[in-house]
Amino acid sequence: MSPRTRGTNSYGAARAIVLVADVMAVILVLWILMDLLDANRGNDLVQFVHDVARWLAGWSHDLFTFDERWARVLCGYGLAAVVYVAVGHFVAGRLRH
Repeated sequence: MSPRTRGTNSYGAARAIVLVADVMAVILVLWILMDLLDANRGNDLVQFVHDVARWLAGWSHDLFTFDERWARVLCGYGLAAVVYVAVGHFVAGRLRH
């Protein structure tokens, strides 16, 4: 495999990783906004976003024990979003070089 082909493949993989990480973060941020704005939990879209966000943030959900629910949601889901973006972009940057 030529160096030119290898670079193209790693660039494509890097773009895919960044895209996946960004989509994961967008879903988490969308859930934070829906929760803070008290979206109707009976709505199918709201329920879908909640289920996906809960799965994505399973490791950070209820990590913090603030008294205020909004602070727990913001920090728990927000931390997951930041970690996914940071790790995704770091890995993509390493693949590009």
